[in-house]
Amino acid sequence: MVPADQGGGVMRIDLLAEPVAGLDEALAAVDAFDRVLADGLLRPQPAQAAGLAALADAVAGSPLAGRVAEAAEKAATGAAGEEHLTALAAARSALQGAVHDALLAQVDEATGRPRAEDGAPVSGSVQAPNLLAAARSWLADLARAGWRGIDHELVSGAAPVVSAMLPDPALRRLATLLDGFAAELAASCPGATLERIPLRRWADLWARATVLAQPGALGVPVTTAVTGRLLPLGVDLREHATAAQAQVHAVFEPADGGAPRLVRAGVAVPKPDTVVGAGVWQLLRTHLSLLGAFGDGRAMELTQMPVTAEGDLLWSEEHARTGGSADPFATARVALATASAAAVAPLDRHPAGIAVPVFLEGYAIEQDGEGVELVLAGHRLAVDTDRIPAAGPLTPEAVTGSSACIGLLRWDAGAYRLQPLAVETTVKRKAVAVHAGAWAGGTADKLGAKGEKAATEAVAVLRERAGRLLRT
Repeated sequence: MVPADQGGGVMRIDLLAEPVAGLDEALAAVDAFDRVLADGLLRPQPAQAAGLAALADAVAGSPLAGRVAEAAEKAATGAAGEEHLTALAAARSALQGAVHDALLAQVDEATGRPRAEDGAPVSGSVQAPNLLAAARSWLADLARAGWRGIDHELVSGAAPVVSAMLPDPALRRLATLLDGFAAELAASCPGATLERIPLRRWADLWARATVLAQPGALGVPVTTAVTGRLLPLGVDLREHATAAQAQVHAVFEPADGGAPRLVRAGVAVPKPDTVVGAGVWQLLRTHLSLLGAFGDGRAMELTQMPVTAEGDLLWSEEHARTGGSADPFATARVALATASAAAVAPLDRHPAGIAVPVFLEGYAIEQDGEGVELVLAGHRLAVDTDRIPAAGPLTPEAVTGSSACIGLLRWDAGAYRLQPLAVETTVKRKAVAVHAGAWAGGTADKLGAKGEKAATEAVAVLRERAGRLLRT
């Protein structure tokens, strides 16, 4: 919530508690199909036929109706071909997309923020049809075997496809998805011994990969060039054992005086599993000067910077220079409420992709054994403290003592949750701002400096060993 007398708009948290028509029914159909994939479609049982029928019924009023009904019938008899599995994946993706759209409409109403209505176009031709066909074949084999039927021989079939795709930048998005998916499956082999299967997650990955493996799905987003001032709001840092990604959410103010808009700029890098905590910034900041500017509390001046219709800046250092001071909380209070949100590309419409920048203040914090909740005007919003990275000074304790918060509104496990990016809190009777990405440009903080030093030593050792291997 931004009080109107401070120049902002009011976020209606109460609207987030309103039920969304059709949401439960759509997710029930998705869950029914996900259970089908658990046992596979090689020898389907009556319960699986019912799950397939539920998926077909859910899209009966859409242009997919005929193809999905045929696919469900074929799959129920164990005769599904690759084209039938593709239709089922498309139906599941369409349902998740519908859920995404309904939730995003609710969020837009709650924030009062305008959103671009035009879709995000792509351009490009079919890339490496033989590799796409190989990917679809492997994914079809997975669907027939089911998660309980996976073994190392089946999962390893993705390796040559991924290896052939990775050198081609146009195919790298799909290659990365297949590689990560195969790694998760390999870590769970054999499937017959699994006590618990992540049904929703694996079905998400399977359906998305199947759709992206279709000819033409991996087109290049159409871009335009923008000139103006970039005001950072916060940094979302995601870290895995072998990779890290930082995404800066910001408000862009066009130089021509046009309406401000929400944009993102991100960078992803591979990393050794020995580099953790604050050391991760060392790998990221050299590829994105925006991280250093954010850490220093500065804006960026952009000149003809490419941006997609989805609001993703295709960062190029030659189009950016460091600007004047910029306080993220001042930006949130003054500009965030009126900044228009970008459209979402059809293939990226999924509830897990919702990450809407919001600003709230004047709330109370309640904490119990189940987690932290923000209470505002009698309404509650769960705070996702698990998403707070270790590579910054922001902590759950800082959140519980805060009076204002910049965060990302997400939808997870059937409810909205707030991921804090920065908070205003009181330290030694002084109001201070604590940012998750405060160490992005470097830090003199004792803990952060220790992490940077450890990362430097780890990377130096790895480089020395790699050089030794190359010389032998």
